Amino acid sequence: MGLIEDAKRVAADFEYPPDEVNRGVKAFIRQMDEGLQENGKSLHQIPTYVTAVPNGTEKGVYLAVDLGGTNFRVCSIKLNGDTTFSLTQSKVAIPRELMVAKTSQELFSFLAKQIESFLKTHHNEHFEEHHERRKAGEAMTEEHFFQLGFTFSFPVHQIGLNRGHLIRWTKGFDIKDTIGKDVCALLQSEIDALHLPVKVAALVNDTVGTLMARSYTSPGKTGTLLGAIFGTGTNGAYVEKLEKVTKLRKEKESGDYDASTGNMIINSEWGSFDNELSVLPNTEYDKALDKGSNNVGVHLFEKRVSGMFLGEILRRVILGMVNNGKTQLFKDESSGTNDMHSTTTIADDSPLYKQWGIDTSFLSVAHEDQSAGFRITRQALSRELGIDAASAEDAEAVKILVEAIGKRSARLSAVAIGAVIISTGNLTLTAGNAVDDKDQQVLEEEVVDIGVDGSLVEYYPGFEDYIREALREIEGIGAKGEKRIRIGIAKDGSGVGAALIALVAARKEGL
Repeated sequence: MGLIEDAKRVAADFEYPPDEVNRGVKAFIRQMDEGLQENGKSLHQIPTYVTAVPNGTEKGVYLAVDLGGTNFRVCSIKLNGDTTFSLTQSKVAIPRELMVAKTSQELFSFLAKQIESFLKTHHNEHFEEHHERRKAGEAMTEEHFFQLGFTFSFPVHQIGLNRGHLIRWTKGFDIKDTIGKDVCALLQSEIDALHLPVKVAALVNDTVGTLMARSYTSPGKTGTLLGAIFGTGTNGAYVEKLEKVTKLRKEKESGDYDASTGNMIINSEWGSFDNELSVLPNTEYDKALDKGSNNVGVHLFEKRVSGMFLGEILRRVILGMVNNGKTQLFKDESSGTNDMHSTTTIADDSPLYKQWGIDTSFLSVAHEDQSAGFRITRQALSRELGIDAASAEDAEAVKILVEAIGKRSARLSAVAIGAVIISTGNLTLTAGNAVDDKDQQVLEEEVVDIGVDGSLVEYYPGFEDYIREALREIEGIGAKGEKRIRIGIAKDGSGVGAALIALVAARKEGL
């Protein structure tokens, strides 16, 4: 068997046909419902206490802060009321010693001081007026305070719009004193100690922020149904009917929320879909990747979809072929069988031999390579993997493998999107007049709007096209339904989205 045939045989392991897509959708919907009924299920289905999405007419100035890793970002967002906004921001690195401080107060005091510095620089007039009022002993009302959305990208148990207890630290943070405490209250306490005109109005997940940012900036009349991340990780947040979120009524610590809208935004945490592997594809390469990860047996959907893992899947596939004595990948009998007039060599320290050695950006390069003899892929193999003098046939084989892995990721992504659309019933609400038969134009009020963010969906060649192909194959969507689905990029969920959730919180308080 020739090299190309070998590559196609391996690539076939990553095929995800329509019947499997539909099995996945049915299982996803079932796990969505289970997660809405009780905690501890594969899909966490976390209530966010946000009960409305913006429509683009909102106005005002709001603050947002983002503690998502080793940097802390402070933003002010001016909403112009016409789906546009203006953003001002500053960013500072978190000192390493504060990431492992002995007390919460050390970290949160630092964060509050960054907010103070930002206000002095960008909102000094408001800052000084507030302090003059305080000195004069004037009564302070809520309208004198900036409403702030706090994006906190660590596991929390959220029990209200601006209440959430830290479950555990990740990303290099380790402050034991913070575990179990309300992170919004910790930040508010340090803000108050500095007498700043700021109220922590909302605790924000960045995926929920993506949904809010898209709903504000999207064209047309319909609110956004789903915000989804397809990047280093993957997750989705969507608008659910409040009556279906039955576990809210069971929770003793459940906070207040505005029930008048009849909706609740749910953070699905869908990276953990089907951890029991009842429907997810499970090749030998998926098994090996999971076994070598630091969280074996969890986030199995994410490990097949997100950018953090696609490069590692490819690395294991290529290495398997290289180590297989029967395949000819990167092997030449002599320079006469290689169109580079040389023999292929793999450096001893090649990233091919190191876990996580291939970045997903390599897949993007190879996937869209249309150059003669796959010259661009060969250059990337040499530059990034230390594989020199790869033949055109080698590069073509790699491209076949890349396309299979990337396509499976997109088709799995369509399972999550399709399940949310079908479960919420958005395609069936007014389906009778969905398409104008005269010119096959979708009527604006029938559009199902989805906001997406992340490197895969934004930069990976053909990712959205693969998603749409799979959506057309899903029972209950089909070709007509897929035409009604508008997918648009939503940037900066942790900034603009957080500010919009602060706006929703302020409206709940009647401000």
